[in-house]
Amino acid sequence: MTRSIGRRGARLMLGALGALGALGAFIAASAFAQTPTPVGTWQTIDDQSGKPKAIIQIVDDGSGQLSGKVVRGIGEFDQPEKRCTACTDDRRDQLIKGMTIITGMRQNGDAWDGGQILDPEHGKLYKCKMKLEDGGQKLVVRGYVGVSLLGRSQTWVRQQ
Repeated sequence: MTRSIGRRGARLMLGALGALGALGAFIAASAFAQTPTPVGTWQTIDDQSGKPKAIIQIVDDGSGQLSGKVVRGIGEFDQPEKRCTACTDDRRDQLIKGMTIITGMRQNGDAWDGGQILDPEHGKLYKCKMKLEDGGQKLVVRGYVGVSLLGRSQTWVRQQ
């Protein structure tokens, strides 16, 4: 004997199928959601004055290795003709604007390390570690010599 489910039953079945479809779409989107990375544009803050200092662009070279360059200075630090006179490598006397100051960073768990960062003001090269905070809106950048305890950190703010 065949029994009809009626209009009410058909609506319940369609509602259940719709909810199941929405759940499937949510799960699929979650699986493909990407973890935030340092790739993007960042505002640095001057250690002494606490004022915004520069805009840094961090990029991925396609193999998972990150580098970063100075896009421009901010306010009193916007000196497009300033050069790295204290640098001791091939960046000596090069313009700081456009200079690559972060090299060789690779993801290691929820942080990035293994690279170096240049302080173009003093020409010093440091080992570097980076870690995202506040859902990827802040980047804690640590430059150090030898072990990570012997260094200093700056918190950079992501720019949109």
